[in-house]
Amino acid sequence: MIVHTEHGMTMHAFLISGLMLLALPAAALQPSRGDPGTVFRDCADCPEMVVVPAGRFLMGVAPDEEVREALADAFRHRSEPRHAVEVPRFAAGKFEITRGQYRAFVADTGHAGDGCFVWTGAAVAEESKRGWRDPGYAQDDRHPAACVSWEDASAYAAWLSRRTGKTYRLLTEAEWEYAARAGTATARFWGDNADLGCGHANGADLATATTVPGADAWPVARCNDGHAFTAPTGRFRANAFGLHDLLGNVAEWTQDCWNANYHDAPTDGRAWPTGDCTLRAVRGGGWDEAPAGVRAAYRVGSPAVIRVYNRGFRVATSD
Repeated sequence: MIVHTEHGMTMHAFLISGLMLLALPAAALQPSRGDPGTVFRDCADCPEMVVVPAGRFLMGVAPDEEVREALADAFRHRSEPRHAVEVPRFAAGKFEITRGQYRAFVADTGHAGDGCFVWTGAAVAEESKRGWRDPGYAQDDRHPAACVSWEDASAYAAWLSRRTGKTYRLLTEAEWEYAARAGTATARFWGDNADLGCGHANGADLATATTVPGADAWPVARCNDGHAFTAPTGRFRANAFGLHDLLGNVAEWTQDCWNANYHDAPTDGRAWPTGDCTLRAVRGGGWDEAPAGVRAAYRVGSPAVIRVYNRGFRVATSD
């Protein structure tokens, strides 16, 4: 099958059959977690979590947004129809899961993680020796974990649940978009203009074009965020909910099975448990994402078993 990378290229990947984990539904967060905006951790080295208020929002793309953004035809109409969603209160990771946090999970469980689709400077290709330790560019343990599959991310959340006695999971698509918008209706939480985003999100920009091999012809934002590849989590401004890097840095896996559009989508904030569940929804765009992909409404579907150099995750809890 053909899998689209976030800057519009394609790559071939063969699905591996196996037992797929079921997406967990969202539920109302218990009052003991505190008021919206409260930051907490369930253990000393657990991810910081932020309580996100319940609310209602319009999920999906605004009229004419995809035309204005010059989004490639193959990626259009996936975020339609726009529809109202009620999202219960939950807590989301303040940051994407870091390489250091993922390292602790691997050290404790022995979870395997080799083999990743990486950018070679000319194409995207799978390399067996690449993985979260080396996604093909320099990182340290403060950077978001990359080269992580949906299955890897789900295994991390299950491990964190065992450690804490709380239920951790990936965000649902509705939770993710609600969190990314943070009360706004523009294409990005800072507004519609991608060229004003270099203080807010790490997407493809002038630093990318001048540093990343083969990126000189990529569409980029006309600003410089100072990071050609991933940045340490939290380097960019938080949105109004106090969350960092929902747009850019690494694209983020969500719970939901892939559906090509929003016809019959859940309206209560829960994960969509039907559709093509060999694929999962990926949101937010990564460090190499063209401006058209660094938007709250942008979405792609990807095989749950593959690892990609610009893809990671954050966690949520409703306990």
